[in-house]
Amino acid sequence: MTRATAAPPGTTGRSAPASHTGLVLFALSIAGMVVSVQQTLVIPLLPRLMRHFDASVTTVTWVFTASLLAGAVATPLLSRFGDMYGKKPMILLAMALLTVGSVVCALSSSLAVLVTGRALQGVSSAMIPLAIGMIRDTFPREKVTTAIGLVSATMGVGGTAGMIVTGLIADRTESYRPVFWIAAGLAAVGMVLVAVSAKDRGAKNGGRPDLVGAALLAAFLVCLLLGISEGNAWGWASGRVLGLFAAAVVLCAVWVGVELRVREPLVRLNLLVGPKSLTANLASVLLGFSMFAAFTLISNFVQSPKDKIGYGLGGSVLDVGLYMLPSTVTMLVFSALAGRIAARLGPAFTLAIGSVFAGLSYVWLAVSNGHVYDVLAFSAIQGIGFGVAYAALGTLAVQHVPMSQSGIASGINSLVRTAGGSIAGAVTASVLTSRVIPHTPVPTLDAYVLCFWIVAAGAGLAALVALFHGLRHGAHHPHAADETAPSVVVDGTG
Repeated sequence: MTRATAAPPGTTGRSAPASHTGLVLFALSIAGMVVSVQQTLVIPLLPRLMRHFDASVTTVTWVFTASLLAGAVATPLLSRFGDMYGKKPMILLAMALLTVGSVVCALSSSLAVLVTGRALQGVSSAMIPLAIGMIRDTFPREKVTTAIGLVSATMGVGGTAGMIVTGLIADRTESYRPVFWIAAGLAAVGMVLVAVSAKDRGAKNGGRPDLVGAALLAAFLVCLLLGISEGNAWGWASGRVLGLFAAAVVLCAVWVGVELRVREPLVRLNLLVGPKSLTANLASVLLGFSMFAAFTLISNFVQSPKDKIGYGLGGSVLDVGLYMLPSTVTMLVFSALAGRIAARLGPAFTLAIGSVFAGLSYVWLAVSNGHVYDVLAFSAIQGIGFGVAYAALGTLAVQHVPMSQSGIASGINSLVRTAGGSIAGAVTASVLTSRVIPHTPVPTLDAYVLCFWIVAAGAGLAALVALFHGLRHGAHHPHAADETAPSVVVDGTG
């Protein structure tokens, strides 16, 4: 039985039928997985691309950095457009650019063209927060946390899938092109699924886009993330890096001034640093730090030849993906269970629990890392942690904001998570390059152990932040403080 009351302004007051929400959730999950695949697809290919284009490490790194920067700029912009003009058109745009970018990469004959294609692919990072906003707009309230958890889990599942796909291809061909053709096909399938199944039921606010704010935010993020990404290669005290950070500070200050004055800002700053948003965003930075670190640290550690340097598993690129399969399984299972946990404890305390498990996975590797079962145990525990944590984080990010701003709130949370991942790459790279085996560029085992402890500490801090949020705001029930959620109560599962 459904009991409806008046919906708050800016909401539709309607939920999609249960049968339809299942189809929408499947489509959004597939699309999210494809987006996540493109984020890790090129990491194992970087050494091969260096040889193919006869380029340096710093130059080839742009293949990864370009996607990161494009995603950082596009996420808040498309998220805001989703609130203004509808989330479905923006999701389709993101998937279309992923398809086009994948084709450009597959056809590329120069590094510049490949980097351009990767930038187009990176725009698709906005799809995840747009999907979370759509779920909040259209799903019954009791299903929102579980649905957000499944879509959020695709970040880890897709990351592992990307490693496996690349590994299978790397074992059979020297060409990098098949990887991108596969990405193009998957993106096209995801786009069709969303086009057929999803419907916009949230309010479309319309309005004039804040183009000045968007340009300033883009310039600020490019300077900040480029400085972080290239700091290790260029030198943290170099003029280029210091100049980028100085420019980022100035641009950020100007951007804040513009957003405070413009009538319809791109980002309402209370969504970024408001009392209930700040802790969610801070936890997102720390969890992004922990999750992205796994992609690079574990890949390099597993492929290290134990017979030559005394540690590692001597595995292939494919082995890296296979070792992370337990994480895929546990992440899917526990992201689905996270809704029940959050219903009893609230999303803040659920986030704290997930963060603790994520931290414990890295503690395991820091203490014991010499056997295959160590990496498998790490993978399984990490999947539990991130499956629970990201499901709760997606809910916490939009719980206290008006429905009309759910897209941009989720987009900001995704943006700061990307920033956390960029910081993780810079920090771990600095540690690994500062502690090397004498007369070689190979990191020592102690360098990896220190990185594992640092990442574990990041997840531990995320748990403390979430715990503080739950105690301060009394968020016992996931919807207790959600004063702006739609006033439609659906009794039962339908």
